[in-house]
Amino acid sequence: MDKNNFSDKLPMAKRRAQGLLWVDTGENLDQQISARTLCRQFNQTSPNENEKRKELWQKLFASCGKDVWIEPPLTLAMGNTVTIGDGTYINSNLTLVDDYKINIGKGVLIAPNVVISATNHPLHYKLRPHGEMYCKEVTIEDYAWIGSNAVICAGVTVGMGAVIGAGSVVTRDIPPMCFAAGAPCKVIREITDDDLQQFDPLPEQAEQEYADD
Repeated sequence: MDKNNFSDKLPMAKRRAQGLLWVDTGENLDQQISARTLCRQFNQTSPNENEKRKELWQKLFASCGKDVWIEPPLTLAMGNTVTIGDGTYINSNLTLVDDYKINIGKGVLIAPNVVISATNHPLHYKLRPHGEMYCKEVTIEDYAWIGSNAVICAGVTVGMGAVIGAGSVVTRDIPPMCFAAGAPCKVIREITDDDLQQFDPLPEQAEQEYADD
C-alpha cells in the first residue's frame, strides 16, 4: 500500500478520529516537534521552578486543571490531545502515546513508569508496511490510581476510583471502584466502604498544613 494512496482520500486527522489506518503527515509532524520542544523544556526545569512548569503545561496540553503535579521526565508526541483534571498527581517517567485523545480525570494518581497509549498497529505485517496505525480514545476516570509500570492500551476506560496493580497490562475496560491487576489485567475484587477501615483519616491539622504549602 502506498502511504499516500489511501483509497477513500480522507484526511489523516479524520482517519484517526474514525479508528481507521493512518500514517504521519507533515501537519502531524509539525505538532510533534512543537510538543516535544515544550516537553523537553519541562523536563529540564529545576524542582523550584513550579510556576514555569505550570506555564508549560498550559501550552502543552489541551487542558490542565488546578493543583496538578507532574514529576519529570515526561514523554509524549502531541500534547494537544491530552486533558488532565484538577488535583491529579503524575509521578516520574510517564509516557503518553497521544496521537489521539487521552482523558485523565480529577484526583487521579499515576505512579512511576506508566505508559498510556491511544495508538496501536494492525496485527498482520502486510497492513503496516509504512508503520500504519490506528487510534482509540483512552479515559482514566476521576480518582483512579494507576500503579507503577502499568500499560494502558488504546481504547481502554479505567473507571472512577479503580486501582490498577503495578505491572499490569490493561487491554479492556476496567469498571469503577475495583482493584484489577495482571497481564492481561483482570478485576480481582470490588473496593467497598470496608476498605475505609484500613487506615485512620489524616488529622485535620495535617490536612491544613498540606493545604498551606
